[in-house]
Amino acid sequence: MKQPLTPYTILLAGSLAMLLACSKKKDSNDDPGPAPAAPILLRTWSLNGVADRNLYYDVPTSPTMQLRFNAPVDRSTTSTGITLQTANGNPVAATISYGNGDSTLVVTPIGALAHLQKYQLNVTAPLAAPGGGNLQNPTTFTFLTSIDSSRKFPLISDDSLLSVVQRQTFKYFWDFGHPVSGLARERNTSGDLVTSGGSGFGIMAIITGIHRGFISRAQGLARLQTMVNFLRNTAQTHHGAFPHWLNGATGATIAFSANDNGADLVETSYLIQGLITARQYFNGAGTDEANLRNDINTIWQRVEWNWFRKGTENTLYWHWSPTVGWAMNMPIRGWNEALITYVLGASSPTYAVPRAVYDNGWAANGAMRNGQTYYGQQLPLGPTMGGPLFFAHYSFLGINPDRLQDAYATSYFNQNKAHSLIHYQYSIANPQQQFGYSDSVWGLTASDIPNGYAASAPTNDLGVIAPTAALSSFPYTPVESMKTLKFYYYVLGDKLFKDYGFIDAFSLKEPWFATSFLAIDQGPIIVMIENHRSGLLWNLFMSAPEVKSGLTALGFTSPHI
Repeated sequence: MKQPLTPYTILLAGSLAMLLACSKKKDSNDDPGPAPAAPILLRTWSLNGVADRNLYYDVPTSPTMQLRFNAPVDRSTTSTGITLQTANGNPVAATISYGNGDSTLVVTPIGALAHLQKYQLNVTAPLAAPGGGNLQNPTTFTFLTSIDSSRKFPLISDDSLLSVVQRQTFKYFWDFGHPVSGLARERNTSGDLVTSGGSGFGIMAIITGIHRGFISRAQGLARLQTMVNFLRNTAQTHHGAFPHWLNGATGATIAFSANDNGADLVETSYLIQGLITARQYFNGAGTDEANLRNDINTIWQRVEWNWFRKGTENTLYWHWSPTVGWAMNMPIRGWNEALITYVLGASSPTYAVPRAVYDNGWAANGAMRNGQTYYGQQLPLGPTMGGPLFFAHYSFLGINPDRLQDAYATSYFNQNKAHSLIHYQYSIANPQQQFGYSDSVWGLTASDIPNGYAASAPTNDLGVIAPTAALSSFPYTPVESMKTLKFYYYVLGDKLFKDYGFIDAFSLKEPWFATSFLAIDQGPIIVMIENHRSGLLWNLFMSAPEVKSGLTALGFTSPHI
């Protein structure tokens, strides 16, 4: 007799059915195989014992790089997964050794690396664990090797070294002067483009060259005649003032910018500074030298300094354009590189400006005073920490700051010395940790920079050093500048000292070395070294009777006037 189904028998039957089904499923299931290989992870890296930096500086040329992973690595993958190369991608041969069960790797270059060059160690995806586990954190770190401290040139006396630098720098203005006008090209790639201010510096460099015996007086006179004839008879002027740039073959104005296509009064003042210095130097009784002096007087006396008051304003304006007039609208206010402009404006025998223009325009009735102390140096005038160092150079190629004073500064020499020492101490303190800054690498000024041009200063530190900054400060910081000159010449000379003297600028942190030479940077080097050595250019310029009168009219006193 068939028994009725109870809830218990129904539950039991269902459970048995499920067990049978599971048993059949398990018997028919495929084997899943081994678990996936565990990935590997770069836990830490170090270079000569210093751990986990993305960028290392001043690394010896035979470094040791250690990589620590969380698990062993497959040795067969290291040749493609761990590579050493230069910053521009060239491979560098290296050996790899293993430790801690292949979880620690040590990478060593085969042979010494080059000095002062960037390298990269790459740990990349081809690297794997023995079972095939992938690298989870590809990593690249970069390092810059140390400076080669060997001497690049034979040791010579300090005095001879100054002559070597002056002679090589002189070549920029003599060998590279424009073949038609004799004027100074703006830079070594400028072709027919010449610079009025840089030519003024070049005139003073030529006088230095004669004084030092690099050329004869007759050679220097002939070059000056070419330059002065071109400036008087061919070069385009605007109210007697020259443009920033000229065509060295035709004399036509070359626009510096869209609205700067006419007179540049500051650049003109640098040119006139050089011309007056030449006039005082070529003081012979012969017809040739007398004619040169007369031609220089013609050029200098036709500059309409008072026109640049823009009417009757008590300030001078930097630019005037024959097409857009005063559109640039840039008053010349201190403290900066343009003191010479006001001195010559006051000195002009034909178009002089009164002292009120100096007091209200340049000095802003004392607003250019500073008086703060930076790095132990009290700065009488100018912006925070002094600004770029060319402020201490351009006007003072001719103006002798020794015991020079007026209503705004008791000593212009102390102004420039303090400015230079602030830059020197700034580089030693190196608040931005720029690689290479030291008591032998210092001075921030206007120069080329990688892919551009900038006015560097302690408040605008781009990590680029221009040799002209420290070397043109020789009169103010002779000990510090000589130490720097020796470092630039003996240690970095293979990279810095070239056909026309020192290159325009460099950066040790990149590293980057300019291929350029600029007239306005080369000129102050040779001229200010000479002022340090003999006072030649200071003595000549300050001997001009108009300059003496102009300085006196502005309230300056000095034993040199």
